[in-house]
Amino acid sequence: MSFTKGVLYPCNPATTRGQPTKLSSSKDKVVYTNGRVVIIRDLKDPAVGIANAGHVQPATVARIAPSGYYCASADVSGTVRIWDTLGEDQTLKAEYKVIGGVVKDLAWDGESKRIIAVGDGRDKFGHAFMVDTGSSTGEIIGHSKAVNAVTIREQRPFRAATAADDGSIVFHQGVPFKYDKTIKAHTKFVQDVRYAPSGDHFASVGSDFKIFIYDGKTGDTVGEITDSPHTGSIMACSWSPDSKSLVTSAADRTVKLWDVETKKAQVTWTLGSTVSHQQVGNTWTEGDNIVSLSMSGDLNVFDKRVGDKPARVLHGPQKAITAALVGPSSTFFVGTADGRVLHHSDEGFEHVSGEPHTTLVSGLGVAQGGKVFSVGYDDRLREIEGSSFTPASFWTAAQPRAVAVGGDETVFVLETEKVEAVRSNQKVFDLPLKYSASAIAASGNVVAVGGDDQKVRLYAWDGQALTESATLEGNKGTVSALAFSPDGAHLASGDSTGKIALFDAKERKLITSRWSFHSGRVHALAWTADGQHCASGSLDTHVYVWSVQKPMKNIAIKNAVPGGVNAVFWLGEKDLGAAGADGCVRRWSVTFHA
Repeated sequence: MSFTKGVLYPCNPATTRGQPTKLSSSKDKVVYTNGRVVIIRDLKDPAVGIANAGHVQPATVARIAPSGYYCASADVSGTVRIWDTLGEDQTLKAEYKVIGGVVKDLAWDGESKRIIAVGDGRDKFGHAFMVDTGSSTGEIIGHSKAVNAVTIREQRPFRAATAADDGSIVFHQGVPFKYDKTIKAHTKFVQDVRYAPSGDHFASVGSDFKIFIYDGKTGDTVGEITDSPHTGSIMACSWSPDSKSLVTSAADRTVKLWDVETKKAQVTWTLGSTVSHQQVGNTWTEGDNIVSLSMSGDLNVFDKRVGDKPARVLHGPQKAITAALVGPSSTFFVGTADGRVLHHSDEGFEHVSGEPHTTLVSGLGVAQGGKVFSVGYDDRLREIEGSSFTPASFWTAAQPRAVAVGGDETVFVLETEKVEAVRSNQKVFDLPLKYSASAIAASGNVVAVGGDDQKVRLYAWDGQALTESATLEGNKGTVSALAFSPDGAHLASGDSTGKIALFDAKERKLITSRWSFHSGRVHALAWTADGQHCASGSLDTHVYVWSVQKPMKNIAIKNAVPGGVNAVFWLGEKDLGAAGADGCVRRWSVTFHA
């Protein structure tokens, strides 16, 4: 029994209303953060993604060095981590505490030797340091409020510009970096400042809807771009690889491409009409892809030759994945903590269309005919046909904790004190419980309900009512996950102590309680199609694959999902998927014991 690491399906960037989100790129890779995870995503080859979960606090910005060998990422506590992007285990090169507060941006110099990190510190707003030693290489001064962005000229003589909430840009000479002058061009917050790759100019954008171009060596203002201006705060700007064009993303839901020499708008892309379409970040890759980030987390990839809409849109979960299941032909669905349900196929993630849940998706269930059901903490049961929600929904009596679907497409919704049986959005039966319920599973006409009293109760469903038929004992804590094997012969029951009990569902007896390697609450269980192996995912971040024939043997995938595993599922006979707190879906190819 062994496993090999497969594809990573990454989450999308985290966004905050009214604040820019820093994207960066290196060659064809786009780099961004979500929670404590730093994602490096290849636009050409989706199978080459990297997710680094080294930060203890939520990460805010990440940039790859010009050399391409290292990535620097920073977080809300003022820590900068520099780590290797090429090795399999992403070795940490150095970690420095640079300012006493959130780091909002950082920049490498052209030699990949120095970094300037800026943000909102208690005693200073920026720090310039050497990558190898962490020793200071100048001082970043001149601002009176939090610094939003920093950029360094790639060529010698080095220059640096910082942009802040005090409406000013400070120009620094280097190296070592020292204050040269303050540029007071903007009248409101300056959101972004970027040097052109050639080093001849740098540009700044701000909340006053203005764009300014400056001389790269002296810091003198060359001019303002006033042709067909934005009508909302400009959140980000990026230069083309040839330094002749500039792209800006703004809260007026537009992305504009400018010719720097003529200071004229060449293309304007309008993305939508809602708050979720506000553009909050962008980057221009060396492969000539313009990537702009929507408030909803969608990455819009533009081709400058196509002027009406994005060439493609990259969707993905923005929050933790709380539920997942396999659809037809190696597609899968995931439900997230912000109420969205996404469908993954060969083309990547797509949002399930229609009105989503308003808050956390607590369970997904699938009927034999392929229809998918979802329940959320908004007290609703929804149906998904194909890849869209049906308009009708069923309001549950209390907050649903989980969902299971019987053989006759009856949906059993688990609440703390009762089970509701629903068919065609109509309640057909409800069963009050004398114990506090915590997990549910169904197979054919048998429904299993796990409780806080460490017992699993089996109920028979006759199409009209549920009647209790047996009680199974073998768990050592609150039953937190249940799963029947596909043929209904076995029932796996995971609990809050990390132990899994395997029952014979037909004979109603315990087979083994040796599946006990997890050290935290078991969140998910999934059986292979032949019913011989069961995968489990737990809060302890590990995934184990257990064997029915050899209960003492297991495959341990350690640290599978940073922050804890919330869902596991099989994509075919030997491909295992797992998802959880970081919003990414990971795959492994598993080889079972002979």
